[in-house]
Amino acid sequence: MNTQNVNTEQLISQLNNASLPTDAISAIAALSAREITENKAISALIQAFSHHHPSVGKAAVEALVKLAPASVEPLIFAFRNSPDQGVQAYIIQALALIGDERAVDLLAEVVGTEVANHCQGNVRRIAARGLGKIGRTAKQPEVIRYAVEKLTWALLTPEDWGLRYAAAVSLQEIGTPAAHTALQTSLNQETDKVVRSRITMAATKNLPD
Repeated sequence: MNTQNVNTEQLISQLNNASLPTDAISAIAALSAREITENKAISALIQAFSHHHPSVGKAAVEALVKLAPASVEPLIFAFRNSPDQGVQAYIIQALALIGDERAVDLLAEVVGTEVANHCQGNVRRIAARGLGKIGRTAKQPEVIRYAVEKLTWALLTPEDWGLRYAAAVSLQEIGTPAAHTALQTSLNQETDKVVRSRITMAATKNLPD
């Protein structure tokens, strides 16, 4: 469908009623290109996470990242009100890529959530990487400190080696003395060879000034 001469309402309608993934992606691309940050447009993009085809969800994530910071609060609200783990996973992907300080509590919560399957475990790792971005770019010291504390827990406590790996990468990105201390501490207890190698690399590159 040609989206050049249609208005926002029509694009939202096209997205909400798309039967084919290509139609949905076309509408998403148009909303993103026009940088439409109205609540109804952002809501429609979040609803697109429910589409059966993963390419639609991927396109919606990219659009919502582009529309940040306007999309941050609606994404957090949607996570809190959605029982669908698939939708929640897309939301965490978007928030992790955006790296807005307002999402720090939610991402920290997801990192600490007990998981029942591999997919949920992957969401925790994505959330950990999001904390790394927030900790690297945040202006408020308390936000950075909180991100480091949660990532330190993720590095030292869980059985999920993938989460520990993600936490190591994120702590390296943040690069504060507290992050370096966490990396050094974890070397004394990490038994997984892959994770230990990554921690060693992070600790070496993360030497404090």
